[in-house]
Amino acid sequence: MAEPSELWIARHGETEWTISRKHTGRTDLPLTTRGEAQATALGARLRGMQFAVVLVSPFIRALRTAELAGFGEQGEPERDLAEVDYGEYEGRTTSEIMRARPGWDLWRDGCPGGETVADAAVRADRVLARVRDAEGPVLLVGHGHMSRVLAARALREDPTLGRHLALDTASLSIVGSEHGEPAIRLWNDVSHLR
Repeated sequence: MAEPSELWIARHGETEWTISRKHTGRTDLPLTTRGEAQATALGARLRGMQFAVVLVSPFIRALRTAELAGFGEQGEPERDLAEVDYGEYEGRTTSEIMRARPGWDLWRDGCPGGETVADAAVRADRVLARVRDAEGPVLLVGHGHMSRVLAARALREDPTLGRHLALDTASLSIVGSEHGEPAIRLWNDVSHLR
């Protein structure tokens, strides 16, 4: 099996719903002013990087993050990078969901009317197959839960490993390899935001 390209994973900047911790799947929210500043800072961090491929979720919060980071023109919208579809839980916080459904766990239970983590993993695997033969590092600009699933699959692990891979807004993570095996080289780095 060929070694995958090094994956640079960027989460979009802050939105009103990331502040309020509402599940934001298919609702197409813009970045806040702070989110735009975060995306610009991410761009400063990535300045000088050359990516073989840049794929971006088609939602405005990811597209605008890529644009402000300096990769808007190179970025190709990729539907499979869209955030997990939260279905009936869209726009609700975890505590709100758990009041109605005690014990609910996204990683185990998925979302009624939306996706399971296994569904998201199918999309993640398609993204990984698409970039496997890229001749250089790949930048993926997307969302919190989907990027966590993507990283788990890039590590050749069960997608539920993502429960342990928290991501902040405008964070940068890298999944590369070491001794021929996939490895996390950097995770949830927000040093460019300080």
